[in-house]
Amino acid sequence: MAETSRTAPAPIPAAAPAAARRAGLLVTLVLGGLTALPPLSMDMYLPALPEVTGALHAPAATVQLTLTACLAGMALGQLVVGPMSDKWGRRRPLLVGMVVYVVATAVCAFAPGAGLLIAFRLLQGLAGAAGIVISRAVVRDLYDGVEMARFFSTLMLISGAAPVVAPLIGGQVLRLTDWRGVFVVLTVVGLLLTLFVWRCLDETLPPERRHEGGVGEALRTMGSLLKDRVFTGYVLAGGLAFAALFSYISASPFVIQEIYGASPQTFSLLFGLNSVGLVAAGQINGKLLVGRVSLDKVLVCSLSTVVLAAVALLVMTSGVFGDPGLAPVAAGLFVLMSAMGMATPNTTAQALMRTPHAAGSASALLGTSSFLIGAVASPLVGIAGEGTAVPMAVVQLVSGVAALLCFLVLCRPWQRQSAEV
Repeated sequence: MAETSRTAPAPIPAAAPAAARRAGLLVTLVLGGLTALPPLSMDMYLPALPEVTGALHAPAATVQLTLTACLAGMALGQLVVGPMSDKWGRRRPLLVGMVVYVVATAVCAFAPGAGLLIAFRLLQGLAGAAGIVISRAVVRDLYDGVEMARFFSTLMLISGAAPVVAPLIGGQVLRLTDWRGVFVVLTVVGLLLTLFVWRCLDETLPPERRHEGGVGEALRTMGSLLKDRVFTGYVLAGGLAFAALFSYISASPFVIQEIYGASPQTFSLLFGLNSVGLVAAGQINGKLLVGRVSLDKVLVCSLSTVVLAAVALLVMTSGVFGDPGLAPVAAGLFVLMSAMGMATPNTTAQALMRTPHAAGSASALLGTSSFLIGAVASPLVGIAGEGTAVPMAVVQLVSGVAALLCFLVLCRPWQRQSAEV
């Protein structure tokens, strides 16, 4: 594929459904809800992790596998659902996935042991992948270029509210009931979102733009996408940056509550503040920077900030200058999370701008890489036990440095025009 064809933004096809674009705010809310479902599934459950270890008589490393299973399911599910949506359209695979998500989440609420909980968290992730991959594909169906980058930043405002409120809701649910109540609430949320998708989201991929091939063609399409060095660079940079983010998600309940002695409610408040930083940075990116500053320049600055924040966290958690206390560590995590608010939408937009012909498959590769790398990072943060936060900082630093190197070495932004700004 020639370099010019990969970098030039593709026009929105005339067949793109006008009704979906006229829906405007309604489509934005529905897509925002779909992208918010994964953080809801993960973050509402976080304050309950220490309780689950006691209730199911399982070690912390085993309970953290419930996060890994959900994340791995979301990764693998996207590889299936993405090509399916390119073949059969966006609406039908999305509705099937949402129904399975609701059933799997309901079963999690009654799981008697860690093994069954891990199994159905895997199924929950497989089904929830439909919302992740198809929401991105729908955006690519309807928007392009700067408009698409801005829309992704708008989605971050909506989906970013989920990490803000989810731990708070989870903490309050734990005041009224036990960890099983968290899954009951998630079941109700999934059911309501399924109804909204059924009533409000129209098909955005017309039949003439669908792929008729099966699994073989889907794999060939993904292979051709990965041959694009720049696309692969954005995929790896986004996935490795997500690993730094997910190491925080996986380790923070134990770091903040067990090491620094905070209550579940205090943890929920700090987690919410960090999510506010992520959302605010995303809005600065979409409202102020996109269209004025090259997306690649913003991306290199945000990834560099992730690396610097991880270095600071490693210094603090290793005790080089003594015990820093909760406040400095929380500040370092806030900076890292805020930087992710600019890195995530820009890697997604830059990658999808190069793949208008296979948005579903490209979205699947983006999501799968992020969730698989995050799933690997999750158990590593607890490798030294529950009494130290050093593994979390090490994983964040290695992930941040690797993301920055992949971006610089593979994307080589200094060799390409900044026409996408």
